[in-house]
Amino acid sequence: MYSIIDIESNGGGFREEIIIEIAIYRFDGHKIVDQFSSLINPEADITNFVQRLTRISPKMVKTAPKFHEVAKRVIEITEGTTLVGHNVEFDYRMLRQSFKRLGYDFKIDTLDTIDLAKKLIPEAESFSLGKLVKSLGIPLVEHHRARGDARATLDLFKVLISKDTENEIIQKQHEETNAKTYVNKIKELTQDLPNAIGIVYFQDEKGEILFSDFVDNINKFSKKLFNSKSQKYSGIQEKTQQIHYELAGTPVLAKLLMITKKIRKKQLLPYGLYHRKGKYLAEKTSLHPNEIPLLKFSSFTQAMKVLHFIREKEVYQNPEHLTSVISLKDRNELWSIAGRTLGEKAFLILKNGKLASYGFYELYTQIQNKTKLQQLKIDVPSVPEHLTNDLKLLLLKGDVQILPLPES
Repeated sequence: MYSIIDIESNGGGFREEIIIEIAIYRFDGHKIVDQFSSLINPEADITNFVQRLTRISPKMVKTAPKFHEVAKRVIEITEGTTLVGHNVEFDYRMLRQSFKRLGYDFKIDTLDTIDLAKKLIPEAESFSLGKLVKSLGIPLVEHHRARGDARATLDLFKVLISKDTENEIIQKQHEETNAKTYVNKIKELTQDLPNAIGIVYFQDEKGEILFSDFVDNINKFSKKLFNSKSQKYSGIQEKTQQIHYELAGTPVLAKLLMITKKIRKKQLLPYGLYHRKGKYLAEKTSLHPNEIPLLKFSSFTQAMKVLHFIREKEVYQNPEHLTSVISLKDRNELWSIAGRTLGEKAFLILKNGKLASYGFYELYTQIQNKTKLQQLKIDVPSVPEHLTNDLKLLLLKGDVQILPLPES
């Protein structure tokens, strides 16, 4: 039993997309035994590109059901089946993300018609759905709409089944896709991890932490670790059965969380920002051991991004003004910055020019109250150079709202 699926999304960022249309055909290998299709109200914007591609407008989805209203139907029609799609990884990820927002862990075996077509129709000029079905004489009505694409995928799947006369390739593909191999272990463990800054925890089957680290991209780092040939990761690769993470939102918050959780990671700042002969330059600090740079950076790429930002700001062409803006000297302030997730903010407390505490609060919470701050704050025992440097970058870019510090 199969459930042939196609999903259209609103075009949001990776892992932030939201379903705007879904179509599913339940197929017993011979005929359609059930079907479901619906527009979905994403409660979010639809990009102009998606609107042009799908012809689905915000007005069309305004009165459509929200995903939680059709979730039960999706579970019913897919229950006991293998999910089949053209690039099914996208559709499966969209379903898992949508169900995860509802607190439900949706899991199902999958089968991709792209992979099957490459094995059964290797001579095809293109494996995109539109060109492939056209070459096979399969009608495609309303391309880039869920119902039309799902139906074309179903008809393609019928052709692929008929071509696999011994049932060997489809069976092999199914086994490869769903077998408990190391590759599929990586896929299952990392498929829901976000491409975001945070702290990642690799745990064994009992929940014991095998390894933890602050990373710029939780998803990419986890995949990189599993694919590493380094001996130091071999035990982690073998024993990891679950991965948990904490979002940090920004490098500043990530480093603060690291300090709080006593996760040590050496942060080198080998590049510096200098001002010479009326120009700002980014160079290695090792070239100027007796000169203190205006700012330091962990990579040349980061240095060049900030250098470009400064050059675009006329007010910063005066290095004395830039120095005064990023100076932390004698600051007794309450800073409000972006939090870890949507709807959350973070605060930093500076006393005598040094970071003393930090904490998190809801977007509309009033924090200019010493009692509230006392309840929420997390003290910072010591501030390493790289974190002080990040505080200066917040000031430079204007990513902070500065408030007076309530009297303690």
